[in-house]
Amino acid sequence: MSETNTMDAELFGRSVSFDYSEHWVGYSLVILRVVMGWVLFQGGITKVLDPSWSARGFLLNAIPEGNPLGGLWMTLGTDYIGLIDPLNAWGLTLAGLALMLGAFVRWSAFWGAIMMLFYWAAALQGGLLAGLPIAHGWVVDDHIVYAALLFGLGAFGAGRILGVDAYLEKMAFIQNNEWVKSLLG
Repeated sequence: MSETNTMDAELFGRSVSFDYSEHWVGYSLVILRVVMGWVLFQGGITKVLDPSWSARGFLLNAIPEGNPLGGLWMTLGTDYIGLIDPLNAWGLTLAGLALMLGAFVRWSAFWGAIMMLFYWAAALQGGLLAGLPIAHGWVVDDHIVYAALLFGLGAFGAGRILGVDAYLEKMAFIQNNEWVKSLLG
């Protein structure tokens, strides 16, 4: 039988208390970290390994009509594609690999979430007054779910659970540099 603990926290000015199992939380965080890492890694490595891949076609032709940031995507797809393509491909690949290994999880989760928010913004079919519609609903799609999951992995310091971050945090350099420690977890 796994040990049950109680967590007390204040959320949005309200006190909350709940019981949880450390055993199952640990397993679930490792599984979520590795699965989310795989999603990012697979999305990136397929781009890295395909010399003909470019985000240009998507940015110039697949942004929904009425997207409130349409001009931004057009500019990125024409003037900045030399920066966007490697950032997209390598960002996904390296963030995914880091998550799977449990290395620099907070840093990787943060940038993974930023990428997911960009993908979400590219999927918008209208602005705030239109209810922020996307292809499969209003406001929330898989990119928002992924961004929230990545936020949670970083908040929990999921790299410390069967991950490289647990070992890195023991290094003298990390112990003596708080700013580096904040990237781990």
